[in-house]
Amino acid sequence: MSIPSEHKPLGKQLTGSLHTLSPIVELNVGGEMYTTTLSTLKKHPGSKLAEMFTGQPKLRTDSEGRFFIDRPGTYFKYILEYLRSNQVPTQCIQDVYKEALFYDIEPLIKQLEDSPQIFGELVARRQFLARVPNYSENIELMIRIARAEAAASRQSSVIVCVVRTEEDAARCQDALNSLDMDKKPVVKFGPWKAVPSISDLLDCIQMDVEAKGYKISFQPHVAEKGFRFKSHDFFYKFLFTWW
Repeated sequence: MSIPSEHKPLGKQLTGSLHTLSPIVELNVGGEMYTTTLSTLKKHPGSKLAEMFTGQPKLRTDSEGRFFIDRPGTYFKYILEYLRSNQVPTQCIQDVYKEALFYDIEPLIKQLEDSPQIFGELVARRQFLARVPNYSENIELMIRIARAEAAASRQSSVIVCVVRTEEDAARCQDALNSLDMDKKPVVKFGPWKAVPSISDLLDCIQMDVEAKGYKISFQPHVAEKGFRFKSHDFFYKFLFTWW
């Protein structure tokens, strides 16, 4: 009498087409272990995730024979839950959105983009910042200035000039010239044509610098003695704290 062969998980079988192997799949996603089915992973045929498990195996395996995906494993459980039950995650939305983009799961991407968190970021904040000239470049410039002044210091300061209109820019020009003559670098943001205020832009600057791992705060810039201009509402000091 013949004994039925054991149904081994797919991650431990590396030969042959995936169509002929066990429907049970073991995964190692960034150190987090998951077990699911081949049909779940291939639920959306046009996705990158489905492509990984179509035809011949395309992934490396770990020491236990599990298929390895070099992505954050913490958020893969939300991807897997969506594939299993169409349940859109309500936690870690920003991080799950990044993973959905990586795996190219179009239905999940669209549903997440309708969530308040992603909608606000994509439609409101990013479109506003796209109207602020050289915004991303100025963020990087701020960081370079702060790092250059960090030697043997607990904090670095960066002076920022924020002007919303051309009229504001004209009012600040003398002050900018004065700071330039004193060899004090200033990072200028604006002007822009959009509803958000100077305060809104300052919050965006802090948010985006902190997203890069820096600890910062800001306050109105107070003119020092000997400066050749009065303090305006347009000048701010951003403090980078290193330790």
